[in-house]
Amino acid sequence: MRTIKGPAIFLAQFAGDAAPFNSFASICKWAADLGYKGVQVPTWVESFIDLEKAANSKDYCDELKGVAKESGVEITELSTHLQGQLVAVHPAYDTAFDGFAPASVHGNPKARQEWAVATMLKAAKASRNLGLSEHATFSGALAWPYLYPWPQRPAGLVEEAFDELARRWTPILNAFDEAGVDVCYEIHPGEDLHDGVTYEMFLERVNNHPRANLLYDPSHFVLQQLDYLDYIDIYHERIRMFHVKDAEFNPTGRQGVYGGFQSWVNRAGRFRSLGDGQVDFASIFSKMAQYDFAGWAVLEWECALKHPEDGAREGAQFITSHIIRVTEKAFDDFAASGTDTAANRKMLGLS
Repeated sequence: MRTIKGPAIFLAQFAGDAAPFNSFASICKWAADLGYKGVQVPTWVESFIDLEKAANSKDYCDELKGVAKESGVEITELSTHLQGQLVAVHPAYDTAFDGFAPASVHGNPKARQEWAVATMLKAAKASRNLGLSEHATFSGALAWPYLYPWPQRPAGLVEEAFDELARRWTPILNAFDEAGVDVCYEIHPGEDLHDGVTYEMFLERVNNHPRANLLYDPSHFVLQQLDYLDYIDIYHERIRMFHVKDAEFNPTGRQGVYGGFQSWVNRAGRFRSLGDGQVDFASIFSKMAQYDFAGWAVLEWECALKHPEDGAREGAQFITSHIIRVTEKAFDDFAASGTDTAANRKMLGLS
């Protein structure tokens, strides 16, 4: 067994125009001062990373790693959540998702999708140049508007959506394979890969691609009432990344899973800072240790109530207290009798 690495923090929710959140060096120093040992870097934040340069320059990547190290942290993974989303977009979301892409491709879904794919290929090279082995992203979605079957879905609609999703992602997965990096899909509402079944549907269509792996985030499973502990038992061999994020689900007679179109603070299901929600992290960290999870425990802060800086400060302490330093021996080794094969056979009445 291996001890989980951490704590680390995903920087996306903290990026801003004011110090210390406006440069890679200063935000790394801020994170280190809170007790974090690693940072997960959103590739769309240009003040943190130049993805084009990272894809083409090992020297630049070495400089970036040096900045992190000098500040007291290391880069754990890169993220392309926003760009991965654009690999597959249903037309209903074209206007909303244009904001994730450069203005030059707005209003042009084909060009936007081509830009997204090209960006993913750069992320594969950048991850390799940084010496990383995992990468975080979203799958995008073609079938999501048809999640609830009313009117009845036409036969083959979902199957065609997943066939197309696999066609779009297979070349990207191959590029990451060449780079020696796992693509870790965050299983998330709004994505076609939003639970275990949909992940399996996709995995089958990409021929069980060795790089099509998982980012585990229990908060999204609380909100859709999925057994997030059983999920680890089922998919632990594919779980390569871990977002430590809390959530709560408090249904009423007025609303449940769908949330009644309410703001986050007024929804039955909402994200919370670590320790303020309902996620059983003690059991999660135990299962991660049991299954020899080799990655990082990364805080993703999202909370409907608490200030982000308070959530970050408390999160470092919370993760540290939950990481299990795994044992190197069995607790009953002191009672080992030192028998051998001959003695074992004698005990079994075989000698």
